[in-house]
Amino acid sequence: MKDQICYDDYQKTASWLLSQTQHRPKVAIICGSGLGMLADALKCQDSFPYSDIPGFPQSTVQGHAGRLVFGELKGKTCVCMQGRFHMYEGHSLCKTTFPVRVFKLLGVETLIVTNAAGSLADSYQVGDIMIIKDHINFPGLAGLNPLNGPNDEKFGPRFPPMSGVYDKDLRKIAFDLCKSMGVSQFIQEGVYCMVGGPNFESIAEARLLHRLGVDAVGMSTAPEVVVATHCGMRVFGLSLITNKVVKSYNDTEAVNHEAVLEVSKLRSQTLQMLVTELVSRMDINNNTT
Repeated sequence: MKDQICYDDYQKTASWLLSQTQHRPKVAIICGSGLGMLADALKCQDSFPYSDIPGFPQSTVQGHAGRLVFGELKGKTCVCMQGRFHMYEGHSLCKTTFPVRVFKLLGVETLIVTNAAGSLADSYQVGDIMIIKDHINFPGLAGLNPLNGPNDEKFGPRFPPMSGVYDKDLRKIAFDLCKSMGVSQFIQEGVYCMVGGPNFESIAEARLLHRLGVDAVGMSTAPEVVVATHCGMRVFGLSLITNKVVKSYNDTEAVNHEAVLEVSKLRSQTLQMLVTELVSRMDINNNTT
């Protein structure tokens, strides 16, 4: 398979990054559509355009800046992806998830994923923030999995379990933080579903997902989470609800990417505060050696 990436490829990228920055991150944050401002909160920044990083794919979607930013959040060393890669851009899934294994080799122990998503749950409102408790990986169920091909035991086992992927303790801390921040009224917890995209869902597809118990749907996140879990990382995920998915043939509204980016701006500060406080509460060994 021409798309297969070997351990040395990940190691080459990790070594290059370690030679370019003094930061030794324990937490990695992947920013979804319009949520790149999370990286702006990092102090003592070192940043690298994806085009400068050996082996990194390029981000082509509006709302994804395409930079890797190292820095500190409340004294904890982090690395932040301002813009992720998607299957619909034409990347193979091992390219889409390439940065996650690089993060593992940098010493990252916890992955925080954020995304913009459409809501299927009737009780959700635009602007809500959903703490992800589980996911349905539709491409994965159909055989499109980033772990396809020979398994590299240096990263993880051949058959990693995906039950309990989203860390319970981190979810509890996040709920407590939302209470103390006074934002509980628009915090939800639910199931995220990844579909391939790049089109938004048809009404029949939306109805199907709703009947399957999906609360929010998007076009990313699951592959990165699968690879992070395979690597033994802790995972915490947030979806910003940027639109309601159309489930009725009588509904004349249609979603567009510009509207998604608008809502991202509206809630960006709350999301940034929540992630910053969550990182500050994490129990991580943050030595710089």
